[in-house]
Order: sequence, then C-alpha cells, then structure tokens
Amino acid sequence: MFENVLQPTHLLLILFIVLIVFGPKKLPEVGKSLGQAIRGLKEGMNQAKEAMDQPEDKTPSDKSAIQKEKIG
Repeated sequence: MFENVLQPTHLLLILFIVLIVFGPKKLPEVGKSLGQAIRGLKEGMNQAKEAMDQPEDKTPSDKSAIQKEKIG
C-alpha cells in the first residue's frame, strides 16, 4: 500500500512546495525548528525506554512490608 510513497521525485516535489510556501529566507529557520522537534522526540523516547527498562526499586519483601504498614 505504501511501498512507493517516498521516492526521490516525491521528495523533490515536497521540497519545492515547502520552498514556495515558506520562502528561501524562512527555510533554514523551519529546518532548525524541525530538527529540534525531532531531537526532543528522540530524547523523550529514550527517556521513556530507559524508565521502562529499569527494575523497580522495591523488592517483593519491601512490598509486603508496605502492605503490613497499611494494615497495622
């Protein structure tokens, strides 16, 4: 379905349209903000992955002690 979506001619057409819409003076600014957005997204994804990979601080014995504190 999406096999031939981003062929080189399609990318050139998209670049040409972006150049017309934003103009040559704004294009570096748009590229910079797009790069910062992608970098922020990657950092957020890496932080989420690291948080998921880290084991929990509490061991099962600690959890039972916490439950006992709540009861008594």
